[in-house]
Amino acid sequence: MTKIKICGLFREVDIDAVNESVPDFIGFVYAKSRRQVTVGQSRQLRRRLDPSITPVGVFVDDTVEQIATLHEAGIISLAQLHGQEDEAFVRALKKRCPIQVIKAIRVQDPSDILAWESSAADYLLLDNGPGGTGQSFDWQLIPAVGKPYFLAGGVGEHNIDAALALDPWCIDISSGAETAGVKDKDKIRRLVGRVRSHDPDSGRIQQADRMSNRDIP
Repeated sequence: MTKIKICGLFREVDIDAVNESVPDFIGFVYAKSRRQVTVGQSRQLRRRLDPSITPVGVFVDDTVEQIATLHEAGIISLAQLHGQEDEAFVRALKKRCPIQVIKAIRVQDPSDILAWESSAADYLLLDNGPGGTGQSFDWQLIPAVGKPYFLAGGVGEHNIDAALALDPWCIDISSGAETAGVKDKDKIRRLVGRVRSHDPDSGRIQQADRMSNRDIP
């Protein structure tokens, strides 16, 4: 069953909204962004969060110690690396603390994804670039991926069914769950509901058809 992550929460009302809909994951963005949170803000928001929802910290070229400190404080359970972090960094972080790692990849070619298949990262996140832009990449570029992946970049109500048809491990939504630049409780509810009601067998059939059609000259 595909999971769902709502990323970029920075207000108490955002936490209240996800507590009602209960996605699998939420994201706190520590990188420079209009959705950026401080350590203190994220600590308070984490205390308000439903304990059944897993918090993810989103980082861009932070240090191993900065990430580990947030994990050890119980603020985040996973680290999403959205910068130039290499395989050595991933391994150093996992050696420093028992944290699961999501490595974000800018997808311009299938080889961008395949190059990380043997990574120590627990998950990949496929995106069009820096994240939070609301723009999709060409999903036709996604090869058969052995490592579980988050599908990100421009996913919203207009294309959630097409995203689910790819059968990703998790769908990551930020701007697609917003209205006028802030999280929209009703959109979050509808998006989570759509993912929860998805028939995974239907998605796999559609993906197989898509792959087959791609081979037709």
